[in-house]
Amino acid sequence: MSPGRSKGSITALLRAWSQGDEKALEQLMPLVYKELRRVASSYLSQERAGHTLQATALINEAFVRLTKQKVEWKNRAHFFGVAAQMMRRVLVDYGRGQKSAKRGGAELKIGIEETEAVQQPRDAEIIALDRALDRLTALDPRQARIVELRYFGGLTIQETAQVLGISVATVKDDWSLAKAWLYREMAES
Repeated sequence: MSPGRSKGSITALLRAWSQGDEKALEQLMPLVYKELRRVASSYLSQERAGHTLQATALINEAFVRLTKQKVEWKNRAHFFGVAAQMMRRVLVDYGRGQKSAKRGGAELKIGIEETEAVQQPRDAEIIALDRALDRLTALDPRQARIVELRYFGGLTIQETAQVLGISVATVKDDWSLAKAWLYREMAES
Protein backbone atom coordinates (compact mmCIF):
# COMPACT_ATOMS: atom_id res chain seq x y z
CA MET A 1 0.00 0.00 0.00
CA SER A 2 1.46 3.38 -0.94
CA PRO A 3 2.08 5.92 1.84
CA GLY A 4 -0.57 8.30 0.50
CA ARG A 5 -3.13 5.55 0.26
CA SER A 6 -2.21 4.31 3.73
CA LYS A 7 -2.83 7.77 5.20
CA GLY A 8 -6.15 7.98 3.35
CA SER A 9 -7.11 4.54 4.60
CA ILE A 10 -6.22 5.52 8.15
CA THR A 11 -8.38 8.64 7.89
CA ALA A 12 -11.30 6.65 6.49
CA LEU A 13 -10.97 4.04 9.25
CA LEU A 14 -10.71 6.73 11.93
CA ARG A 15 -13.89 8.36 10.69
CA ALA A 16 -15.70 5.00 10.57
CA TRP A 17 -14.50 4.24 14.10
CA SER A 18 -15.80 7.66 15.24
CA GLN A 19 -19.19 6.60 13.96
CA GLY A 20 -19.12 3.41 16.04
CA ASP A 21 -17.74 0.89 13.55
CA GLU A 22 -15.78 -1.56 15.73
CA LYS A 23 -14.47 -3.43 12.67
CA ALA A 24 -12.81 -0.19 11.58
CA LEU A 25 -10.94 -0.14 14.91
CA GLU A 26 -9.76 -3.71 14.32
CA GLN A 27 -8.48 -2.75 10.87
CA LEU A 28 -6.97 0.49 12.15
CA MET A 29 -4.87 -1.01 14.92
CA PRO A 30 -2.25 -2.73 12.72
CA LEU A 31 -1.96 0.39 10.54
CA VAL A 32 -1.23 2.79 13.40
CA TYR A 33 0.59 0.40 15.73
CA LYS A 34 3.87 0.55 13.83
CA GLU A 35 3.90 4.36 13.93
CA LEU A 36 2.89 4.45 17.60
CA ARG A 37 5.66 1.96 18.37
CA ARG A 38 8.19 4.12 16.52
CA VAL A 39 7.15 7.16 18.54
CA ALA A 40 7.18 5.27 21.85
CA SER A 41 10.51 3.59 21.09
CA SER A 42 12.05 6.90 20.09
CA TYR A 43 10.96 8.51 23.33
CA LEU A 44 11.91 5.57 25.55
CA SER A 45 15.31 5.22 23.85
CA GLN A 46 16.26 8.32 25.84
CA GLU A 47 15.61 6.42 29.07
CA ARG A 48 18.30 4.54 30.95
CA ALA A 49 18.82 0.86 30.27
CA GLY A 50 16.45 -1.36 32.22
CA HIS A 51 13.65 1.21 32.43
CA THR A 52 10.59 -0.70 33.59
CA LEU A 53 8.16 0.91 31.16
CA GLN A 54 8.57 -0.60 27.71
CA ALA A 55 7.33 0.75 24.38
CA THR A 56 4.69 -1.97 24.08
CA ALA A 57 3.25 -1.15 27.50
CA LEU A 58 3.24 2.58 26.71
CA ILE A 59 1.45 2.00 23.41
CA ASN A 60 -1.06 -0.42 24.89
CA GLU A 61 -1.97 1.87 27.77
CA ALA A 62 -2.21 4.92 25.49
CA PHE A 63 -4.38 2.96 23.04
CA VAL A 64 -6.68 1.75 25.82
CA ARG A 65 -7.13 5.37 26.88
CA LEU A 66 -7.71 6.39 23.26
CA THR A 67 -10.47 3.83 22.82
CA LYS A 68 -12.27 5.26 25.84
CA GLN A 69 -12.35 8.73 24.27
CA LYS A 70 -15.29 9.87 22.19
CA VAL A 71 -13.51 11.79 19.46
CA GLU A 72 -14.66 12.87 16.03
CA TRP A 73 -11.43 12.05 14.21
CA LYS A 74 -10.50 14.49 11.47
CA ASN A 75 -7.48 12.73 9.99
CA ARG A 76 -4.32 10.75 10.71
CA ALA A 77 -2.46 13.75 12.14
CA HIS A 78 -5.35 14.48 14.52
CA PHE A 79 -5.25 10.88 15.75
CA PHE A 80 -1.49 11.00 16.38
CA GLY A 81 -1.90 14.35 18.13
CA VAL A 82 -4.39 12.88 20.57
CA ALA A 83 -2.17 9.80 20.91
CA ALA A 84 0.65 12.15 21.92
CA GLN A 85 -1.51 13.54 24.72
CA MET A 86 -2.31 10.01 25.90
CA MET A 87 1.37 8.99 25.87
CA ARG A 88 2.23 12.09 27.89
CA ARG A 89 -0.44 11.22 30.46
CA VAL A 90 0.72 7.60 30.65
CA LEU A 91 4.35 8.66 31.13
CA VAL A 92 3.45 11.23 33.78
CA ASP A 93 1.18 8.79 35.62
CA TYR A 94 3.92 6.18 35.46
CA GLY A 95 6.52 8.64 36.76
CA ARG A 96 4.26 9.70 39.61
CA GLY A 97 3.58 6.05 40.46
CA GLN A 98 7.30 5.30 40.54
CA LYS A 99 7.96 8.34 42.72
CA SER A 100 5.17 7.30 45.08
CA ALA A 101 6.47 3.73 45.22
CA LYS A 102 9.94 4.96 46.18
CA ARG A 103 8.43 6.79 49.14
CA GLY A 104 6.65 3.61 50.21
CA GLY A 105 3.27 4.86 48.98
CA ALA A 106 2.58 1.86 46.80
CA GLU A 107 3.94 -1.57 46.16
CA LEU A 108 5.83 -1.76 42.89
CA LYS A 109 5.11 -4.93 40.93
CA ILE A 110 7.77 -5.80 38.38
CA GLY A 111 8.93 -8.97 36.70
CA ILE A 112 12.18 -10.75 37.47
CA GLU A 113 13.78 -9.43 34.28
CA GLU A 114 13.11 -5.90 35.50
CA THR A 115 14.60 -6.17 39.00
CA GLU A 116 17.80 -4.44 37.89
CA ALA A 117 15.86 -1.21 37.48
CA VAL A 118 16.23 0.43 40.86
CA GLN A 119 16.53 4.13 40.07
CA GLN A 120 14.15 6.20 37.99
CA PRO A 121 16.01 9.45 37.31
CA ARG A 122 13.98 10.27 34.18
CA ASP A 123 10.65 9.85 35.98
CA ALA A 124 11.33 13.01 37.97
CA GLU A 125 12.26 14.78 34.73
CA ILE A 126 8.98 13.73 33.12
CA ILE A 127 7.03 15.06 36.10
CA ALA A 128 9.03 18.31 36.04
CA LEU A 129 8.41 18.64 32.29
CA ASP A 130 4.71 18.01 32.81
CA ARG A 131 4.54 20.74 35.46
CA ALA A 132 6.51 23.13 33.25
CA LEU A 133 4.18 22.35 30.35
CA ASP A 134 1.21 23.14 32.57
CA ARG A 135 2.77 26.53 33.34
CA LEU A 136 3.51 27.10 29.66
CA THR A 137 -0.10 26.20 28.82
CA ALA A 138 -1.23 29.04 31.07
CA LEU A 139 1.08 31.45 29.23
CA ASP A 140 0.85 30.14 25.68
CA PRO A 141 -1.40 27.13 25.05
CA ARG A 142 -0.33 26.76 21.42
CA GLN A 143 3.37 26.52 22.31
CA ALA A 144 2.59 23.91 24.96
CA ARG A 145 0.55 21.89 22.48
CA ILE A 146 3.39 22.04 19.95
CA VAL A 147 5.80 20.66 22.54
CA GLU A 148 3.35 17.91 23.41
CA LEU A 149 2.84 16.93 19.78
CA ARG A 150 6.53 17.07 18.87
CA TYR A 151 8.09 15.68 22.06
CA PHE A 152 5.54 13.14 23.25
CA GLY A 153 3.87 12.40 19.95
CA GLY A 154 6.87 12.40 17.68
CA LEU A 155 5.04 14.43 15.05
CA THR A 156 7.03 16.29 12.44
CA ILE A 157 6.87 20.04 12.05
CA GLN A 158 4.54 19.56 9.07
CA GLU A 159 2.25 17.12 10.91
CA THR A 160 2.11 19.45 13.90
CA ALA A 161 1.13 22.34 11.63
CA GLN A 162 -1.59 20.18 10.11
CA VAL A 163 -3.00 19.11 13.48
CA LEU A 164 -3.10 22.67 14.75
CA GLY A 165 -4.16 24.27 11.48
CA ILE A 166 -1.26 26.73 11.47
CA SER A 167 1.70 27.37 9.19
CA VAL A 168 4.94 25.43 9.28
CA ALA A 169 6.81 28.69 9.98
CA THR A 170 4.62 29.35 13.03
CA VAL A 171 5.30 25.84 14.35
CA LYS A 172 9.05 26.31 13.88
CA ASP A 173 9.02 29.68 15.67
CA ASP A 174 6.83 28.50 18.54
CA TRP A 175 8.81 25.24 18.87
CA SER A 176 12.06 27.23 19.27
CA LEU A 177 10.54 29.64 21.77
CA ALA A 178 8.88 26.87 23.77
CA LYS A 179 12.07 24.79 23.98
CA ALA A 180 14.03 27.80 25.24
CA TRP A 181 11.33 28.67 27.78
CA LEU A 182 11.10 25.09 29.05
CA TYR A 183 14.87 24.74 29.28
CA ARG A 184 15.09 27.88 31.39
CA GLU A 185 12.06 26.94 33.49
CA MET A 186 13.34 23.44 34.23
CA ALA A 187 16.87 24.65 34.95
CA GLU A 188 15.50 27.04 37.56
CA SER A 189 13.40 24.40 39.30
